[in-house]
Amino acid sequence: MRNVVILAGGSGTRLWPMSRDDRPKQVLPLAAGESLLRVAYNRLQGLVEPENIYVCTVGAYADVVRKELPELGPHAIIGEPARRDTANAVGLASAVVARNDPDAVVAFVGSDHLISPEDEFRAAIEAGFAVVEERPRSLVTFGIEPTHPHTGLGYIERGAAIDGTSAYVVDRFREKPDLATAEQYLATGRFWWNSGMFVWRAETVLSVLDELLPESAANLRQVASVWDTPDRDATLAAIYPNLRKISVDYAVMEPASQGKVDAEVVVVPMPVHWLDVGSWAALAGTYAADAAGNRTDGTTLSCLLDSHDNIIVTDDPNHLIATVGLRAHIIVHTQDVTMVCPLTDGERVKDLVAQVQSDHAEKYL
Repeated sequence: MRNVVILAGGSGTRLWPMSRDDRPKQVLPLAAGESLLRVAYNRLQGLVEPENIYVCTVGAYADVVRKELPELGPHAIIGEPARRDTANAVGLASAVVARNDPDAVVAFVGSDHLISPEDEFRAAIEAGFAVVEERPRSLVTFGIEPTHPHTGLGYIERGAAIDGTSAYVVDRFREKPDLATAEQYLATGRFWWNSGMFVWRAETVLSVLDELLPESAANLRQVASVWDTPDRDATLAAIYPNLRKISVDYAVMEPASQGKVDAEVVVVPMPVHWLDVGSWAALAGTYAADAAGNRTDGTTLSCLLDSHDNIIVTDDPNHLIATVGLRAHIIVHTQDVTMVCPLTDGERVKDLVAQVQSDHAEKYL
C-alpha cells in the first residue's frame, strides 16, 4: 500500500525570532497566510488515501501539529523524543508504517517546501511509487532542475536512464559546492538539486539500515515492535536519544549509490519550481518587492527612506518599522525580540540563536 510521511521535525532556527521552540516554522502562516505544514498536507490530496498520511515530528510539536492538521488519524503523528537527524527519522517512520503492512511503499516529503505546479509534484511522486513497485530494491530520490548555481544545496549527478521509466541511475551525490563548482555542475547538464524527498519500500530501507547502521536499525525495529502498546513512550525515551545522529544521505543514499549494499539508488526528475523555505532570504523570495527592492510580507507597516533591498517583517500590524539609508539588511520584529543582520549574513542566524541561548538561556527561544 502507498503511504506518505511528512517530515516536520526541523527547528527553523534560521527563521528566528518568528520560529520558536513552541511555535516552529512549520506551523507559522508563512505561505500566503497558511502554514507550511498545511500547504504540504494539502499538496498530497488525491495522491494517497488520507489514512495513509503521517507526520514525523519532534514529540514536543505533536500538539501544535495536531492543532494545525486536525484531520490526521489518531495514530498518524510519529513523535521523536529527540532530534537524531533524518536517517533515524525515516528509519523510525518506515518501521512504524511497516509494522502492519510489510509491503508498504513510503514516500517522504518535506514540510518546509513551496512547490508549484502541484500537479507536477504529484506526478513525480506517482512515478517514484511506480518505480519502487516495479523494482522493489530501489531507493528513489527526486531531482530538481537547477535554475542557478546554488551553493547552499546538495546535487545529484544522474547516470544512465532506466528503460520504461522516467528514472535515472544515480552516479554520485555531491555536497554543497562552492560557486565555481556549482557553475561547472550546471554546465554539464547532468546535475540536479537534491530535493531531500524519497520513495522506497519500508522493508527495503530497513534492510539497508541493517547493513549500514545496524545498531540503530535494531533499536528502531524494537521501538516499532511496541508502537501500539503501553511500552511505546518509555521505549522511545530510553532508545531514541542515544541513536547515532546522521543524515539519510550520509547513512543510506550515498553508500548505496556506491554499491555498498544490495539496493539501487535512482533519481526521478521533478519539474517544479521548488523553494526550500529555510531562511529569511529564501522566504522573502515569495514576497513582492517595491521599487527599491525592499520586501515585506504584505502586512508589515514600514517607512523606508533611501533604503534598498531589505527584508522587513513584523508580527504586529500596528508596529511601524522605519529605516534611513539602510541597504541589504534583514529586520524581523516580534513582541520580545528585534533582530537585525546584513542579508549576506542571513545563514548565520542559526549561530545567533546559539549565542542567544548561551547568553539568555531559553527565554527567547
